[in-house]
Amino acid sequence: MSQVSILNRRQFIALTGRTGGALMLGSAFGGLGLSTSAVAQAVLPKSDGLGEQLGAFVTIKNDGSVDIICHRAEMGQGILTSVPQIIADELGADWSQVNAILGNADPKYGDQSTGGSASIRKHFTHIRQMGAVARDLLEQAAANQWNVKKSKVRTQNHEVIYKSRRLSFAELAEAAAKLPLPDLDSLELKSRADYTLIGKEDIALQGLEKIVTGKATYAQDIQLPGMLIASIERPPVVGGKVKSFDASEAKKISGVVDVIQLKDRSFPVNVKPVSGVAVLATNTWAAIEGRKKLKVEWDHGPNVSHDSETYKAELVKKVARKGKEARVEGDVYSHTFNASRTIEATYTVPYHHHMSMETPAATAVIEGDRCRVWSGTQAAQWGKRLVLEELGLDEEADYDKVEFNTTLMGGAFGRKSKNDFTVEAVELAKATGKPVKVVWSREDDVKHGFYHSTAANYIKAELTDDNRSDHWIQRVVAPPIAWIFDDKTTHLTNGDLSLGFADIPFNIENLSCETPEITTHVRTGWLRSVGNINNAFALGSFVDELANKAGISTQKMWLNLLGKDRKFDPRGEGFEGYTHYGQADKEEYLLEIARFKGVLNEVVTKSGASEKLPDGQGWGISIAASFNSYAAAATKVSVIDDKVTVLEMHTAIDCGLVITPDRVRSQMEGAMIMGLSMALESEITMKDGAIVQNNFYDYPVSRMPQVPDLYVHLIKSNDAPGGVGEPGLPPILPSITNAIFHASGTRIRDLPVKKTMKV
Repeated sequence: MSQVSILNRRQFIALTGRTGGALMLGSAFGGLGLSTSAVAQAVLPKSDGLGEQLGAFVTIKNDGSVDIICHRAEMGQGILTSVPQIIADELGADWSQVNAILGNADPKYGDQSTGGSASIRKHFTHIRQMGAVARDLLEQAAANQWNVKKSKVRTQNHEVIYKSRRLSFAELAEAAAKLPLPDLDSLELKSRADYTLIGKEDIALQGLEKIVTGKATYAQDIQLPGMLIASIERPPVVGGKVKSFDASEAKKISGVVDVIQLKDRSFPVNVKPVSGVAVLATNTWAAIEGRKKLKVEWDHGPNVSHDSETYKAELVKKVARKGKEARVEGDVYSHTFNASRTIEATYTVPYHHHMSMETPAATAVIEGDRCRVWSGTQAAQWGKRLVLEELGLDEEADYDKVEFNTTLMGGAFGRKSKNDFTVEAVELAKATGKPVKVVWSREDDVKHGFYHSTAANYIKAELTDDNRSDHWIQRVVAPPIAWIFDDKTTHLTNGDLSLGFADIPFNIENLSCETPEITTHVRTGWLRSVGNINNAFALGSFVDELANKAGISTQKMWLNLLGKDRKFDPRGEGFEGYTHYGQADKEEYLLEIARFKGVLNEVVTKSGASEKLPDGQGWGISIAASFNSYAAAATKVSVIDDKVTVLEMHTAIDCGLVITPDRVRSQMEGAMIMGLSMALESEITMKDGAIVQNNFYDYPVSRMPQVPDLYVHLIKSNDAPGGVGEPGLPPILPSITNAIFHASGTRIRDLPVKKTMKV
């Protein structure tokens, strides 16, 4: 990759002489690639000690409107609003004159991988600095014109103000562009009391009108002259290969142009394609119909024996035995557990799939030694590196030979961080010499995804006389995501174990957190909240079981186990490998017991979950911290003749400083619906190594009549901003199954609920 390039003063002056009145700011990574309209470059400090710099381009145009490039991927979570909103607030812009632009893959934007709920929580300060640099230049330009000190002027609502004097951004842009860049260390960021956009309820969402009127561009919408559509028959078992195929009948379909075998790729599978046979046609119907006529003989490979039910039984056996220790406090194994005061339980979750509304799609065209790509991806820069590799290009010398264009995504949930579909389009464009769009059907998406790992969690604990626990053993076993990058991986990593497992926040004197060895047979991958799904289901269920045994409320049991308010760093309490979502070294992101208690008490109070209910009804509650935020859930259900009906769902979240309240509520509502689906019905199963499910009819998600009234309670906070997209999901599943227990007496430890009761 190109080295960081920095404008010197001479280059700066040369550029500013060609500005035409526009002020453009950005941070640079790799080659600048600035056009003649660019007039300034703000190089931001290194982020998280990783040697990368972060920023986003800000352009103030001649008419005073502001274009702000959002360097993160928009998949419905609202980041196309939130990032420009932060910059515009620091700038002092009028939101009605701000235009958000989705940035393409380019290292000058810093880290563009959109996942882990990291866009705000990891980059908030750096994003603000982009607005602060622009504001400083505008204020200095105005101060110069008025012959006053810069400290006497301020930006407000798209103007710079000094007493009764006012100058618009448009009037100042040209003069501001000729000024030297300020020293970032000297820049003073706004105090929270002065925010005009951050946290406000009435912020209009960027791009919403185009989305609701059908004018927004998604990966499926890309059209190029002479483009072919590709539909691909892929091996049903991971690691399978084509032995032979007959395309004679496929080629008889009107519109089919060619049939091409994709190249075989060896283990580890990584995020690359899984091989197969592609039918290319002038239209989607012909490509799909031609594919139906293919006759393919497969070599299924070593994973053909994988059966999800047999595998889950293996997980349950493994988790019952002592595993590799991740965190140890005291000596729990020297203790003889009192059977009358002890509970031990094993909880399982199945494989899950993302099921985003828009299936994967990508388009590629190769012209000479250059390639252009359009892809709906969460990881644009990673995708670009994979394209360079696919084309045999040098990442540093040939980086600009690939133009990687990002599009909006109709949902993603982690699936679209893997660019296998993008590489497929590039491989076929190279083979045909024509533009190719690869379109995945719903069945393709279900059968060839990167699945949330099936998992088994075991917990054993003894109650103390004061209804806490001082002796606790817990284990988790699941196929690790790291396997797709290194197929010799046999254990969950420290990162996996930091997802609500070995970072358990309870005040326990004797504790052992362990993970057994496991083999993996499918492509596992990141799915919204990742291992927090199974870990929070197990922990939230077990706390409810302890409370029931002790004869106290679940809320009281949580409070007992959490103990006194304190800041909690698992590295100092036996878990040296704690990663904390990349924020382990930041004081402001240490786990805080008071914040756990805050969301718990908030959701119980606001939902009324402590109220007595009629027979056949029950409340269930749970809490979880993930991605530097704290969330609690309360669910009310009725159970009549073993039929579960969910009546009401509540979520409380403390995500620190809230940027865009509307989007936080939306994400929490989505998490409740997704958790409802997972708890009650959804599961992926494998037979003979192949995925059994096909579509929504056999991988159901909750329909509108199944979704009850949803309530979101935002806790006001001045703490550092945490994640939002993922933290709402983990407490939902145990809140539902706990409610079922309190309504019916039936304890659900094996998801989904439909295997035990009617839903």
